[in-house]
Amino acid sequence: MLYVIIVGAALAVGLGAVVVVTNILERTQLRGALRQLDGYEVVGARHQEMLQPFGHRVITPISTRLVAVARRYTPIGYVDALREKLTLSGRQDTIKVDQILVVKLLALLSTLVWVPLVFGVLGLSGLLAVALVALLVTVGFLLPDLRLNSEMKARQHAIAVKLPDMLDLLVISVEAGLGFDQAIERTATAMPGPLAEEFRRMLQETRIGATRADALRAMEQRTQVPELRSFILAILQADTFGVSIAKVLRVQADEMRIRRRLRAQELAQKAPVKMLFPLAFCVFPAIFVVVLGPAVINLANNL
Repeated sequence: MLYVIIVGAALAVGLGAVVVVTNILERTQLRGALRQLDGYEVVGARHQEMLQPFGHRVITPISTRLVAVARRYTPIGYVDALREKLTLSGRQDTIKVDQILVVKLLALLSTLVWVPLVFGVLGLSGLLAVALVALLVTVGFLLPDLRLNSEMKARQHAIAVKLPDMLDLLVISVEAGLGFDQAIERTATAMPGPLAEEFRRMLQETRIGATRADALRAMEQRTQVPELRSFILAILQADTFGVSIAKVLRVQADEMRIRRRLRAQELAQKAPVKMLFPLAFCVFPAIFVVVLGPAVINLANNL
């Protein structure tokens, strides 16, 4: 009798699940068909709202509230600093400031997840568990800033390294008879990269009405590379005093190559100092274990 009751209950639960799933699938198909009908009017605010995509109905209101909370507790000036970092890293068109603020807020709220996971699942306790939770939250909170700083430095380095070669092409193009703007456009097309993107943006700004000086200053603010700043100042002085652009470009190309060689030498001289800590804490202990390990074991056995 007990088995019959269990089987009957299982069948009832299964039948109910089938009915519910079937009803949900039918409603989903109906909503999809209604979205494809132009001019169809749904009676009732609830049905009209349910016709919207899931992201618009659920994700958008939640993200809006998270952005409001993050904006409320963000220190003054931090948003402007983030916006400047996004510009320097070249991610201002792909990543928004509000997205970074929401990620930081979620990293702080992840404490509610890490605490039961560390204390309950992993079974840790005491100062070690607290330190682990604090480390996880801190890493999640600082990770967007660390990534932005890394991308910013990588982009600035790519611009500084690419500038001498681009100046050489500019010199060749200008001495061949092209104007400065035409030479920049041709060079940017031949050498793709972040520097070429900045030059193309500068040309677009001049075409929509900005002066060359303002466009060059704006490019310097978007990159903040010392070598590029020196080049822009030289071009502005050449325009002001009427100096030949070809001569200025030739001098700047030579100077940029000297700067690149000096930077490479500086990095080569810093390499031994940077290798000291890995050698002292990683390589030397392993060598000591391999060399002195057998002698210590034999000495212990003999004693």
